[in-house]
Amino acid sequence: MVRVLLTGESWISQATHYKGFDEFSSTTFHTGADAFIAAAALQGIEIEQLYAHDVPQRFPRTVEALSAYDVVILSDIGANSFVLPPEVWLSGQRTDNPLVALAEWTRAGGGLMMAGGYLSFQGFQARANFARSPIADVLPVTMHDFDDRAEVPQGARPAVVDADHPVGQAWPGGAPELLGYNIVEAKEGADVVATVEDDVLIATMKVGSGRSLVWTSDIGPHWCPEPFLAWEGFPAVVGAMLRWLGTGGDA
Repeated sequence: MVRVLLTGESWISQATHYKGFDEFSSTTFHTGADAFIAAAALQGIEIEQLYAHDVPQRFPRTVEALSAYDVVILSDIGANSFVLPPEVWLSGQRTDNPLVALAEWTRAGGGLMMAGGYLSFQGFQARANFARSPIADVLPVTMHDFDDRAEVPQGARPAVVDADHPVGQAWPGGAPELLGYNIVEAKEGADVVATVEDDVLIATMKVGSGRSLVWTSDIGPHWCPEPFLAWEGFPAVVGAMLRWLGTGGDA
């Protein structure tokens, strides 16, 4: 079975409520990965999710620790959460850089996926800041150094451009429209499997003994809206991406 760690795709919101003279605040926790995790489960793949607020302290920091997984997914979680653990941010101590380990783990046979979002690739106001991070070299795309979001509220139809790729083979027709994505450029030697608005949606690349893949839209709302999540082809595409990453496309 493919062992998958999904990192991020959660957030904590605080709201202030005003009721005449009085006011009070409330805090709520949210995750946008439920539909993606359920789709993978329909394909027989279990996903462990590491919530965003746990990443600084709990994300594996060494190749040895990462070897517990076949696939690692980064989704809507910026580079700061990896490189600024409490030891560094609060105490000024040296520690292992998990993004260096993640790149080495990928080259050594791991499967790395980045999904799109406000804190993916470069993201909102370029705050995700992965363009000059250690994992930039092992992704199948080149990231821009500016806010790379494409908001498409009118909808953008995805299209498969490599039907022979294992992921393309799993993609049936009739996919609903997406509402946004991160704009990236495919590297020379990468396989572009699907596009959206003529930009990269899915691209893959062999990296040393490992593999990497990008899905430049979100894995949940708002960019990946409910009709797409409910699309009968969604589980097949999710399963194909994870199996390609976890087995080199042999299953």
